[in-house]
Amino acid sequence: MSAPEAGSRRHAELSRRESVMATPGKEGQVIANGAWAGNVIGVFTSGGDSQGMNGAVRAVVRMGFYLGCKVYFIKEGYEGMVAGGDNIEEATWSSVSGILQLGGTVIGSARSKKFRERPGRLSAAENLIKRGITNLVVIGGDGSLTGANLFRMEWADLVKELGETGKLTTEEQSRCGHLNIVGMVGSIDNDFCGTDMTIGVDSALHRIIEAVDAISTTASSHQRAFVMEVMGRHCGYLALVAALACEADWVFIPEWPPEGDWEETLCNKLASERKLGQRLNIILVAEGAVDRQGNAITADAVKNLLTEKLKYDTRVTVLGHVQRGGSPSAFDRILGSRMGAEAVLALMDAKAETPACVVSLEGNQTVRVPLMECVNRTQDVQKAMDAKNFEEAVRLRGRSFQNNLTTYRMLSKLRPPTSLCVGEHPPQDHRNLAVVNIGAPACGMNAAVRSFVRLGLTQGYRVLGIQDSFDGLIAGRVRPMGWTQVHGWAGKGGSLLGTKKQLASDVSMGGIAEKLREFKIDGLLIVGGFEAFHSLFQLYQAREQYPAFCIPMCVIPCTISNNVPGTDFSLGADTALNEISDICDRIKQSATGTKRRVFVVETMGGFCGYLATMSGLAAGADAAYIYEDKITISKLRDDVFHLKDKILNAGVQRGLILRSDSCNLIAKKTKRNECANANYTTEFINQLFAEEGKGVFSVRMNVLGHMQQGGVPSPFDRNYGTKMAAKCVAWFKERIETNLKDGRVMVKSPECFVLLGMQKRRLEFSPVCDLAIDTDFDNRLPLVQWWLKLRPLLRIMAKHTTETYTMDVEEAHVSEMDKE
Repeated sequence: MSAPEAGSRRHAELSRRESVMATPGKEGQVIANGAWAGNVIGVFTSGGDSQGMNGAVRAVVRMGFYLGCKVYFIKEGYEGMVAGGDNIEEATWSSVSGILQLGGTVIGSARSKKFRERPGRLSAAENLIKRGITNLVVIGGDGSLTGANLFRMEWADLVKELGETGKLTTEEQSRCGHLNIVGMVGSIDNDFCGTDMTIGVDSALHRIIEAVDAISTTASSHQRAFVMEVMGRHCGYLALVAALACEADWVFIPEWPPEGDWEETLCNKLASERKLGQRLNIILVAEGAVDRQGNAITADAVKNLLTEKLKYDTRVTVLGHVQRGGSPSAFDRILGSRMGAEAVLALMDAKAETPACVVSLEGNQTVRVPLMECVNRTQDVQKAMDAKNFEEAVRLRGRSFQNNLTTYRMLSKLRPPTSLCVGEHPPQDHRNLAVVNIGAPACGMNAAVRSFVRLGLTQGYRVLGIQDSFDGLIAGRVRPMGWTQVHGWAGKGGSLLGTKKQLASDVSMGGIAEKLREFKIDGLLIVGGFEAFHSLFQLYQAREQYPAFCIPMCVIPCTISNNVPGTDFSLGADTALNEISDICDRIKQSATGTKRRVFVVETMGGFCGYLATMSGLAAGADAAYIYEDKITISKLRDDVFHLKDKILNAGVQRGLILRSDSCNLIAKKTKRNECANANYTTEFINQLFAEEGKGVFSVRMNVLGHMQQGGVPSPFDRNYGTKMAAKCVAWFKERIETNLKDGRVMVKSPECFVLLGMQKRRLEFSPVCDLAIDTDFDNRLPLVQWWLKLRPLLRIMAKHTTETYTMDVEEAHVSEMDKE
């Protein structure tokens, strides 16, 4: 074989292993109510538990009911399937009420030795067939999914053997001739190739970050070092992302063992940081961490190293199963709900010849991927690590893992030039980058600023912090920022630079230009919401009039409303969703012992209904009223009747009665976006429901207000802000070097006035002039919003008699256009 042929084959093999063929899911497509009546579905959880599994189980049951199917719980995983009897129980609507916010799995999980043997699988098949179950949803790790696929492949032979032994009738054999399998990955390790995130990962990261934040205060008080062991026997995702989010000094993961004489490097790094005034050190160790020779690196070994060589007061904390506990995050509740609904639709589409698939997440879209292809690729990662081919292992983990590792290594290993550590004036040939926050405060702003400052310094730039938005720039509140100044910023909410809701046009455009010249700013990063995007567009439009604006400028979208064009997710929105979910959980808890109560909860968001819709999915709301989906008196009337019917006639009454036997309240919530309608205010809706619900339910109103902007940044927002800022530094460096002429940076191209946003699965720079074309500036909205396709799912989960599983929002907009 020639060298080119070998290279070509190698490239083809790498491409095959790196990509997994995905089929888009059916979110937003027309699915008729009762379309698959008569089908029977079984759902079970297997292997280790993870937060969000209950949301997935709930979605399977309720989507199954919407399609007209009968649904069974299979308790205790494969063990319950083999044992049969009471372990296989028919689900009801109310049996999954109140479980969305619970961690673990309410139907139990267990590993089964019996199922690994053919006699066990024979018993399992008989138990399923006797109940007519020929569609299985399995929620578990790769071992559970592999077992399910083997079960499906053996099914025909198992049915034949059961018939020959007289355990099945001819009719039963004919009716249950093939088994359909669809999987969802529930694993806190995020070690399954083929999906961006597995169910439970985000919640586990919350537990880790909560622990690190708590430990940091005591560590700082006593100038201690803490070595924390986190889960991750074969995958270092949790440790790696947590290290980025909590500004850890070092992380040990299985996929990337430390290089060279790491003991000496680690000690030198920690010693230099103490000299700079850092009072604490955090080191994360994945439980499967190894060195380059394959020897285990334990938390105790790291502690002994720091104690003996540096004489540091060092403590070890092993988080253990704390990472699996607690209430699921908003992301995991929504992810489980979306995957569960899609799993049912995938089952209904399956034929006898259809391979088993896994429902996965690809960007903002649920997709279906071949089960065994994903399993094989996941096993390839372990093979690469066993062969000590760590670069291959990292590549096989996927682009997201690679980006996390690259960003971590830049932030943790690189040190700034000594002259720039404390913000001293650099030589004349140094370039100045500036960062400013504009808009309402949102969690993640500080993480982005920290990353931008530190990476900017390592690239030889002086980084200037502009305080209090454009007003601060005009007033000259511009200061160099140093390495140690931004230590600890990633975990702090709000805006430590100060921020205001203002546009560039609200202040003096000439004054902004003058100050940009005065401080010799060669590149400007704006971190903020819609005002930040709009301001950059105004500066772009004014660049011919004001030459000082002809420098590279970039916006990192940061707003809880998620209403900025050019990005699927804005920095800060994830934290706000978690705050709303937590508050709703408390509201439900406050009503424990109260019968038949409806809560009307007002969320933020302006004219964007993202928060109301997504928090409605996360909290199990009955309705979410938003600006994009016009409110009518008919909709309000139908929702009142719907609530009455559920409470009086549809299982919810039984759930309410069972409430006193549980710590979980089955409460009805109606979320309303603050700008949904000028006439149908929160007060009006509250009074309407109270009047029409008399004798059936009582109503309470809650306006959440600025609590949604507060709190501690979520792991996602810390990590997201850190990675976006890192990408911006590289972008500025390229633009400045390319457009430097006669010692001056001069750019006018649209490609130098951009917004960095998450589009599908990639961070992309988009010219603001292009984004402006698809923007409703009056209502501060992008014209296309991906999350609108999830609104029918919210109503289906609440038992509305929705005619189609589709975007009725589009139909509403079309109707308005027809009228005009």
